[in-house]
Amino acid sequence: MGKGGEDYEKKENFGGRRESSMEGYAAWSKDVTECEEKFQVRREYGLSNNEVEKRRQIYGFNELEKHEGPSIFRLILDQFNDTLVRILLVAAVVSFVLAWYDGDEGGEMEITAFVEPLVIFLILIVNAIVGVWQENNAEKALEALKDIQSEHTTVIREGRKISSLPAKDLVPGDIVELRVGDKVPADMRVLSLISSTLRVEQGSLTGESEAVSKTTKAVAEDVEIQGKKCMVFAGTTVVNGNCICLVTNIGMSTEIGKVHLQIQEALQCEEDTPLKKKLNQFGETLTAIIGVICALVWLINWKYFLSWEYVDGWPRNFKFSFEKCTYYFEIAVALAVAAIPEGLPAVITTCLALGTRKMAAKNALVRKLPSVETLGCTTVICSDKTGTLTTNQMAVAKLVAMGSEGSALRMFNVEGISYDPYDGKIQDWPMGQMDPNLQMIAKIAAVCNDSGVEQSGQHYVANGLPTEAALKVLAEKMGLPSGLESGSSSGNSDVLRCSNTWNKIEQRIATLEFDRDRKSMGVIVRSNSGRPSLLVKGAVEYLLERSSFVQLHDGSVVELGQNLRGLILQSLHEMSTKALRVLGFAYKDDLPEFATYTGDEDHPAHKLLLNPANYSSIESELIFVGLTGIRDPPRKEVRQAIEDCRVAGIRVMVITGDNKKTAEAICREIGVFGSHEDISSRSLTGKEFVELLDPKSHLKQEGRLLFSRAEPRHKQDIVRLLKEDGEVVAMTGDGVNDAPALKLADIGIAMGIAGTEVAKEASDMVLADDNFSTIVAAVGEGRSIYNNMKAFIRYMISSNIGEVFSIFLTAALGIPEGLIPVQLLWVNLVTDGPPATALGFNPPDKDVMKKPPRRSTDSLISPWILFRYLVIGVYVGLATVGIFIIWYTHDSFFGIDLSGDGHSLVTYAQLANWGQCNSWKNFTVSPFTAGNQVFSFDTNPCDYFQTGKIKAMTLSLSVLVAIEMFNSLNALSEDGSLLSMPPWVNPYLLVAMSVSFGLHFLILYVPFLAQVFGIVPLSLNEWLLVLLVALPVILIDEVLKLVGRCTSGVRTPTRRSKHKAE
Repeated sequence: MGKGGEDYEKKENFGGRRESSMEGYAAWSKDVTECEEKFQVRREYGLSNNEVEKRRQIYGFNELEKHEGPSIFRLILDQFNDTLVRILLVAAVVSFVLAWYDGDEGGEMEITAFVEPLVIFLILIVNAIVGVWQENNAEKALEALKDIQSEHTTVIREGRKISSLPAKDLVPGDIVELRVGDKVPADMRVLSLISSTLRVEQGSLTGESEAVSKTTKAVAEDVEIQGKKCMVFAGTTVVNGNCICLVTNIGMSTEIGKVHLQIQEALQCEEDTPLKKKLNQFGETLTAIIGVICALVWLINWKYFLSWEYVDGWPRNFKFSFEKCTYYFEIAVALAVAAIPEGLPAVITTCLALGTRKMAAKNALVRKLPSVETLGCTTVICSDKTGTLTTNQMAVAKLVAMGSEGSALRMFNVEGISYDPYDGKIQDWPMGQMDPNLQMIAKIAAVCNDSGVEQSGQHYVANGLPTEAALKVLAEKMGLPSGLESGSSSGNSDVLRCSNTWNKIEQRIATLEFDRDRKSMGVIVRSNSGRPSLLVKGAVEYLLERSSFVQLHDGSVVELGQNLRGLILQSLHEMSTKALRVLGFAYKDDLPEFATYTGDEDHPAHKLLLNPANYSSIESELIFVGLTGIRDPPRKEVRQAIEDCRVAGIRVMVITGDNKKTAEAICREIGVFGSHEDISSRSLTGKEFVELLDPKSHLKQEGRLLFSRAEPRHKQDIVRLLKEDGEVVAMTGDGVNDAPALKLADIGIAMGIAGTEVAKEASDMVLADDNFSTIVAAVGEGRSIYNNMKAFIRYMISSNIGEVFSIFLTAALGIPEGLIPVQLLWVNLVTDGPPATALGFNPPDKDVMKKPPRRSTDSLISPWILFRYLVIGVYVGLATVGIFIIWYTHDSFFGIDLSGDGHSLVTYAQLANWGQCNSWKNFTVSPFTAGNQVFSFDTNPCDYFQTGKIKAMTLSLSVLVAIEMFNSLNALSEDGSLLSMPPWVNPYLLVAMSVSFGLHFLILYVPFLAQVFGIVPLSLNEWLLVLLVALPVILIDEVLKLVGRCTSGVRTPTRRSKHKAE
């Protein structure tokens, strides 16, 4: 062996990507012999070592490619690719340069001058660290994918069996032996079965709900992945049987390699969340506005730093004051600081983090913070069926037993949706009075069975095949006949008490394994009486072919007539149309060849059991006793959740790898489709969907849709087309095959219990209970969180508008600067922070899930809301500037005495022209007190407008803080009055207001902090003035809210919703 390697290399190794005709070879559609010829290998001998090396040169190692992610430096730079962040960065740099310049020019190099730029830099650093950490986690889905690859395998080379070869050393053409429990190391063609059957658990790759039986027979070339019954795929697990396989694809050419590539592509397609897009748009608008206003403020005051004289009608003798120029430039920078909501990123992060805690309490674990907000505008939920809409636990739903001779069959409905034996009961069941026919059904279900059920925490889990576990649970629900109850009391604590009792009575001595030809499994048992019998379960139609008799309800055995046979087949048809997996039960007492057999290998009967070809003859002349319908049942709460989605304007699409008939039956049962609705245009297989001329039109049709037999690429295509049409898509999944679509969707939702690590790492959210209704609850929570975020974003922006207007008004009037950058930074970051965060605790609206989803293009701030907050902003500006002027020009205001500190009064004209103070004759001011300090101006009276403004600045800052606290009460509801939504509906807000006021008192009355912020303590009368000026903000907004409620119909014209009620 080994010939042909040179030819492969000459033909296929082009020096680029290693491609070969072998990699595109449809091995599943070719005969076993043809496959061996194509790969130039014999299963008995395998490849030679030389041939292995030659093929490795062509195909490389059997491993997934390592994609180098962006460097840490690149990730750090990306964090500054944000408009708001860039504005902050520029403001910080300019502030730092100005602070340094002031100190260098002879001023004191005080730490207070650097507080502002240092705080902004600190914000940017923390923001960058969080961003880098989040993005660094994005690559983990690919790492998790590598973990599911097999590490070692058994391979035949040069006629020798190598039992522990590293899986990465496999090449196409290798002969591999697979056993029970092995993880498949590559995509392989099954050459021969060593056991009678081979079953592989490949649901994580294909979405199928049960282990799949494999065969050596070729299938059609154009079948979907689920139809490739003669292929086993990398990363799947052998759950039953042994076989010999031929490696056809390795590494990136395997199905799991294609998933790896699709995850990579999905990573490149990741988009910003709707909120981030809006904030970026807001940032860009803010940049333009700040630029214009800063330039305007600077230019308004040009006369203070630039002057000239006219000589002969022409301007001459220009005078430029660099000091004054930089002073007004500092005012412009202060305005920029005022306009930027520095605390907004931190408050948004805090609110989203609080949202994740609320969702975690509802079993939705959010992995990426922005996903909380994105959930709120979800318009389409693409849900997997198995494990999300259903329990992913097989359960018996119908039991059909024999009646009396010639009468109809007896039907029993079986309750329960899990492996919990105490979950539900059998309706109309004769508990403790089981007739012989029911006893035989219970005995076969319990004894002809290799699976088990055990309790794990609060859940019950299956060991072995799910369908067999469901039969064990059925046996428990059936109970024991009255004669056996007392003898089994010792096992009361056992989960499978009844099954264990039956297994003690009927000792198994041989097993006739299931195979695809006879489609049944049998066990030979010997009862306590010593008589052998054969118990069989399997496909009903095959059992009926081998059954000659039937056991009636009283235990009598009669010949199986055509009438009864027809009734049984009719029952089979009815259950099959409801997507139940139907199993029949039969037995046989006449076993002369096994009369003395006890399992001894020397017994003549043992030779019969060694050859599976004899099983059909042993399982002949059977006595048919009954049948059961088994299914993966839908979750109880899913139907209501589907209805909630309809009311909320969210479309539900079911995308599953399971077969069409089963998926349609489940969808009808849970309310995705009506019981008798024509769904021919709504239910397609993945292949049919791809073949549509206009798949986007299919997705646009109103109502819900179903896609069955869907492959990973189909899921990605559906998500991509929906996103192109402007939908916000939430996609659920649990398998490896779901990872690319989870990554591509706006919200990827993985299953926490049944989900693979690959799916979890690719997702944005993990469901701790794998329940569809949890998604719906999370969407409601997301909507509530978004509404609360709108509340605090409006609150913070309205506060910033007030600060901007205050500085603009100060510059326009020409009065001394009333608020300095470090004070504005303190207000934006610290004082505003607690109320803004507390607004995230606003209770949800009662009708939050009765409204259609908001469009991702909807603005955060409507024109009316913007007008409202412009009005509020104007008042904030007037109030802060007004109280500054009042202190300088009045000794009392509305009966409040302000003369207690002994400060001198000036006229408004003097205040507005304070820059000309040096030219005023006989201008003097008296000393005044502030706390324990005395401010005197004997040497330079004009300093009264610089260092002397400290009390007026304190009043301005206190008014600003008080107004913003009262304004937070206005933000409780967008249009609702405080009379209908009083402050105590959100007690956290009242606490937050107290904290903010407390922080303000801290910087006022702690001398060191007061010096840092350039403020002084206030007297009681001065606080009364602050409250008098601040409280009207509530009345103004109440009037505006009233106008808003009265004109809401005019301002919001009726528009057709994109998502009509179905």
